[in-house]
Amino acid sequence: MPWNEADRAKYDVIRERYSSDLSDAEFALIFPLSSDSRQRRGGSPPNHACQGALGNVCFGAMAETAGRPGWARSGCLRRALETSAFHPLQKFPCGPALAPASRLRHSRAMSESAAPGANAPEFSVSELSSALKRAIEDRFGYVRVRGEVSGYRGPHSSGHVYFSLKDANARLDAVIWKGVFGRLRVKPEEGLEVVVTGKITTFPGKSAYQIVVESLEPAGVGALMALLEARRRALAEEGLFDPARKQLLPYLPRVIGVVTSPTGAVIRDILHRLSDRFPVHVLVWPVRVQGETSAAEVAQAIRGFNALAPDGAIPRPDLLIVARGDGSLEDLWGFNEEIVVRAAAESEIPLIAAVGHETDWTLIDYAADVRAPTPPAAPPTCARCFARCLRAKRFWPCRASGSTRRWRAYARTRS
Repeated sequence: MPWNEADRAKYDVIRERYSSDLSDAEFALIFPLSSDSRQRRGGSPPNHACQGALGNVCFGAMAETAGRPGWARSGCLRRALETSAFHPLQKFPCGPALAPASRLRHSRAMSESAAPGANAPEFSVSELSSALKRAIEDRFGYVRVRGEVSGYRGPHSSGHVYFSLKDANARLDAVIWKGVFGRLRVKPEEGLEVVVTGKITTFPGKSAYQIVVESLEPAGVGALMALLEARRRALAEEGLFDPARKQLLPYLPRVIGVVTSPTGAVIRDILHRLSDRFPVHVLVWPVRVQGETSAAEVAQAIRGFNALAPDGAIPRPDLLIVARGDGSLEDLWGFNEEIVVRAAAESEIPLIAAVGHETDWTLIDYAADVRAPTPPAAPPTCARCFARCLRAKRFWPCRASGSTRRWRAYARTRS
């Protein structure tokens, strides 16, 4: 016997409401199609009184879960059916013929003999790996991840860098390609808390995923200060800040080399102070004093001045000034890099560090022979000996006349 109009209306409403959460097989359990179709498939005739009660149970579950998500509604519907006296499997032990499940989620075996996931689609390993790769990389493109650097051992022989980011509960593999690593302003160090920006990629060959880092920065000023203090202690243990390594400034420098930006106000202040106090030949080695390449350029400039021949076409400076204006800790970070500190400590030419304000201390200040509190204070520092010489020159005539009088007095006593 086919359904009556009321049962068909209930079926259509439930079908429309739960179409995204229940499979075709589950709907076949709730509402068998018709008596004719069930008889053709070997089933027993439906009990229409049971179908009407089932419809009432379904509508009660729908009313109870109105306004809730679909998965919550379908779960409540199943619980209502299972606890109802009109459970389909109780009234129809043979059960209806199962229709193919068009959805993978919420599928359930229709009988105890059916294997779980019997209707699930079949994938090859490559197909599943490719599907996972697309799903992960499309969902997580460029991301920012905060964690602690772990397993860092420096660049690989290929130039790439491999390490991990970890927190209290998880671990994420990370890689920095050779070209990106050379441009990083802050390099990863073991135990440093950082924030990295990169792209999530998967490697199907090992069922693994990782982040390809494109930028790296310390996680706040606290992490930056901790890194600075750890680096200062490590370099101090090597003796790079030992006062015994300090050189005396030349008494009368003929040539002064300045390492700074050629377009900033610092170089103009230095040239103005030198012209007023101590006219001398000045050589300027232009560098970037901020950014990813500033540390390498400053170190190369210091070593370049030291490599000049004393009697070459370009005279070798007798004194070096490394200068930069004020800025934040991040702006001055290039002068905290190990490559700059080592170049300053190895310099055979006496070096004055004039970086930032008086309260701004960088690691090059510890390695330099003399620290000037500000860039404009560097010229008076290097001209101090010359100023003493000028002051002494004022008394030369008096000293000469006094010496002459004493000599004459001594000569008279001998005659």
